[in-house]
Amino acid sequence: MVRRKGYSKYRAKKVKIDGIIFDSKKEGIRYLSLLAKEKLNEISNLELQVKYPCIVNDQKICTYIADFRYTDNNGNCIVEDVKSKFTQKDRVYRLKKKLIKALYDVAISEVL
Repeated sequence: MVRRKGYSKYRAKKVKIDGIIFDSKKEGIRYLSLLAKEKLNEISNLELQVKYPCIVNDQKICTYIADFRYTDNNGNCIVEDVKSKFTQKDRVYRLKKKLIKALYDVAISEVL
């Protein structure tokens, strides 16, 4: 796919909320939803753009950047990635998802 200047890979439009630029409107809406849950004490420790370096045999393969990480009321650490029907099928994303599970024993929750 040839990208034209100013467009993202999947044509998602960036949005700015609270001074934070999100890769898509959908991700920005999810952020507002999680903020509301945090204010209601349904979740805690909300973090954005959390980096997970993928290192195998002392060699850095890549870095996975999660959209959100937070703690639910049961004390579970939740890692979320906002996906569209197109990005969910991306080969690189699927490989990174498997690497994160293998290296960190973290299951990524996809928000569609």
